[in-house]
Amino acid sequence: MGRNAAAVLACDGRPVTPVAIAASAPSRLRGLLGRRGLTGALLLVPARSVHTLGMRFPIDVAYLDADGTVLATETLAPNRVGRPVRRARQVIEAEAGSFERWGLAPGVRVDIVDAEAAA
Repeated sequence: MGRNAAAVLACDGRPVTPVAIAASAPSRLRGLLGRRGLTGALLLVPARSVHTLGMRFPIDVAYLDADGTVLATETLAPNRVGRPVRRARQVIEAEAGSFERWGLAPGVRVDIVDAEAAA
């Protein structure tokens, strides 16, 4: 899938939401800062931890291993720092409460698929 292709987050093979991918250092640094909300999710690659310093809303955070399996999740309020997760290679961020709706929890396999293929 190309960098500009529309992407969808899939949990255990089930498409759940659009996802933006932050794979460059500047895009990971910016993350969700300055936004008032988020539709869908943001995937940070590579990443082992996140913070919500300067953010305006709480977020759900999922730490993924190299294969896309969720190792741990947490909800972070604004102006907090998450602990690094040792085996994490990627992090998914979404508005707080999203993971419960999507069924995203430890042990779930996450994939990023082309939006056209997911339709």
